[in-house]
Amino acid sequence: MKTEGRGPRTEGGEPMPGCRLFSVLRLLSKVSCLLLIAGCVSFRHEAPRPGRTTLGSPLVVLPAQNLGDCLVIEAKWDRYGPYHFLVDTGSSVTLVSPDLAKRYGDKNAPASFNAPQIHVKSAEGDLVVLPATTLRRIELGEARFDDVPALIYDCAPLSDHLGVKIDGILGFPLFRETLLTLDYPRSRVLLNPAAQAPLLPGDTIPFNNASKTPLIPIRLHDTTFIALIDSGSDAPLSLNPVGMKPAYASGPRPGPNVGTLSGDHAPQVGRLADTLMIGSYALPRPLVVITDELSSVGGEVLRNFTVTFDQERNQVTFYRETTAPISFDPQRGVGVSFSKAPAYWRVVGVIPDSPAASGPDPVQPGDLVTRINGEPVAQWDLRRFDQLVASARTITFTFLKGTEEKSKALSVFDLVP
Repeated sequence: MKTEGRGPRTEGGEPMPGCRLFSVLRLLSKVSCLLLIAGCVSFRHEAPRPGRTTLGSPLVVLPAQNLGDCLVIEAKWDRYGPYHFLVDTGSSVTLVSPDLAKRYGDKNAPASFNAPQIHVKSAEGDLVVLPATTLRRIELGEARFDDVPALIYDCAPLSDHLGVKIDGILGFPLFRETLLTLDYPRSRVLLNPAAQAPLLPGDTIPFNNASKTPLIPIRLHDTTFIALIDSGSDAPLSLNPVGMKPAYASGPRPGPNVGTLSGDHAPQVGRLADTLMIGSYALPRPLVVITDELSSVGGEVLRNFTVTFDQERNQVTFYRETTAPISFDPQRGVGVSFSKAPAYWRVVGVIPDSPAASGPDPVQPGDLVTRINGEPVAQWDLRRFDQLVASARTITFTFLKGTEEKSKALSVFDLVP
């Protein structure tokens, strides 16, 4: 779920930089309800990196799936694979499933590595700390990473949402010794030795810090601010407006309900009236999610670029084959946010004054959907559902009411024109 609100904190109560480990997938709208896990550490500490990185060739090409504007790599190096990993430049720690940690966790290696204290809500509703481990290795094609510091997290909710079993979320420090390129247009990830120059020309922007954190200056009209490059987020621009006076072409208005580790929130969404500039690339009237955390650039913007991260030189290069301005379609939806399971989708939020909230029998949080346009929800992957929301005028949802199923047609509307 995409999150807003206070977000995760360090043990000392400080906000964690880039505190969005994954905020993936638009389910019933472009700003839908997704699970967010915090994978960040304090700026004062160097993020954990692998003990050794080995590239088997000067250019390692990793095919990827673009799921909800996030790149997911498939890798197989043993009889238990294939494994699937989401690449998240907004996280300063790698997360892995309990199964992978059990299989490759090094019992003789220290597990603390100055591990961030990340609290998550358990199935019983209690807050628990994610345990730390050190993996003996992770292999991505011809790239091998040994002694990888990680936190252990059950990726099942993310797997359910993506429709692909996710075994881990690869944090930014994993690629410290490489040149990391996220090629969104060609759905692939490229790895080069760190000493090489970027493969493609483009606008090179230095990080604004020496901590190898992908924070860069970007400009909105005549205001320059710092934003995290967050490939683990499906949002376009998440904007903290403190100290700014952004002008809006539409909104801001309540968006679909979203969840944090500590509770649910209803963010504000809208369309800015001014042009966002990333280097020399213009993004007129971008869509925006209002946040009180760190501003960030997410997958809905990044998908237009090939982005190369050079941690050795503390810089990032944006490349696009055209210099034409980047446009953003309206955000459409039915006003309902879901959490997804294989057999049903559970309603976790309803936007006030939306079609779903009106009528004699409005949709309520906690309602269960078993079918979409007559087909079981298990048949609706993200891409197919996104296409439906983009083109349909109405969508018929079948709700489970006790032991009976009841259908309700909801109008699709422009949440943000």
